[in-house]
Amino acid sequence: MPQEIEIEFKNLLTEAEFEKLYYAFEMNSSPAIQQVNHYFETKDFQLKQHGAALRIREKNGKFQATLKQPQGDGLLETHDALTEQQAKAWLQGQITLGPEIGEQLKDLGISAGELIYGGSLETIRREKSYNDTTIVLDQSIYGDTVDYELELEARSYKHGENVFLSLLSEHDIGKRKTPNKIQRFYDSLQNR
Repeated sequence: MPQEIEIEFKNLLTEAEFEKLYYAFEMNSSPAIQQVNHYFETKDFQLKQHGAALRIREKNGKFQATLKQPQGDGLLETHDALTEQQAKAWLQGQITLGPEIGEQLKDLGISAGELIYGGSLETIRREKSYNDTTIVLDQSIYGDTVDYELELEARSYKHGENVFLSLLSEHDIGKRKTPNKIQRFYDSLQNR
């Protein structure tokens, strides 16, 4: 089954903090990765009630549906590859779930017919390996909002937490409560 556990730590950044880390980690030597996340939810936010999120990520001309669900110290990610035609159909409300995500949603009691397209968020991402983790700097654009985020991906929670907290401390960046991108996206819709 195409699933993985993702262990990541996140912190929203000011533009100045983003630039500070960008230059400190020489992110200009890392290729910019452009991606667009298209978000889906039910009218009554059933996915959110389960702590889950559903998106299609469009990157390098490829499309992948991903369902994220909390599991232990990380997130269980379930993936289904989509063709461009299938992705466009989803955006037009004709959602046909792949076998992996379909099974997971069935377990949550959610059907494809309940899902609606919420909108999209575009991210320009740069990544760098650092101390047996991956540092990710994201600039995201959605509606009238531009935000900046540090993500640190790790194989173990304890190691990732130590590296993350050290990195924030070394660069004099305060730890902030950081909702995930889908939450920030939906929050921005409510604030319009």
